[in-house]
Amino acid sequence: MRNQGFNWHDPILWAQGLGVSLGVFAASMILGTVIGIAIALVRVYRVPVAAPLLLTMSEFLKNSPVLVQLFLVFFGVPVLLQVNITPAEAAIFTLTGNTAAFIAVIAISAMDAIDRGQLDAARSFGHSERSILRKIIAPQALVVAMPALIGLAVNQLQVTSLISAIGVIDLTKVGQILNQRTWQPFIVWTIIGVTYFILSRLLAAAGGRLETRLRRHMDWAGL
Repeated sequence: MRNQGFNWHDPILWAQGLGVSLGVFAASMILGTVIGIAIALVRVYRVPVAAPLLLTMSEFLKNSPVLVQLFLVFFGVPVLLQVNITPAEAAIFTLTGNTAAFIAVIAISAMDAIDRGQLDAARSFGHSERSILRKIIAPQALVVAMPALIGLAVNQLQVTSLISAIGVIDLTKVGQILNQRTWQPFIVWTIIGVTYFILSRLLAAAGGRLETRLRRHMDWAGL
């Protein structure tokens, strides 16, 4: 096969692949965060039946390979439920579940780290559980959880490189396409690696600035 080299269409292809990767990452992080917090609240408030069931599912998702989870969803769900699912839908569904499992653990640890004395004092002054959760638990737990959340976000961004295995045309899949066409693997995969590196550093830097602002706000509020 003759080396075709790069052409002017390639930047468009790179941009499309990058957009898909970032879209899957953003969707799974947002949905996973919402679901993960819900799981954490179920555990903290010890909801019967639901708490142990959800935590068991979280343990499975945390301790099994993401690639295996992708295959189970993409190939298994259509067979079990007799539904059609696109590669992108399977990717978002899988990474959402995986993200939720880790968010739940982070949220539970952060909420457990809050001084119980503050909660008891708030209850003694007649604050409702919802008020305590919103005004005392949530702000402090967020600050405590920020380092772990930043690390998780960077990791999940890099995990999106696996979704090409089920046919999603993401950044990694674009790399595979260009590698097969150009026969220049060093250049192609160096660009892919540098792109993920830059995105990871930008995400970590943004998270670090947000954490600093949150801590300053907490100090100002006296919490």
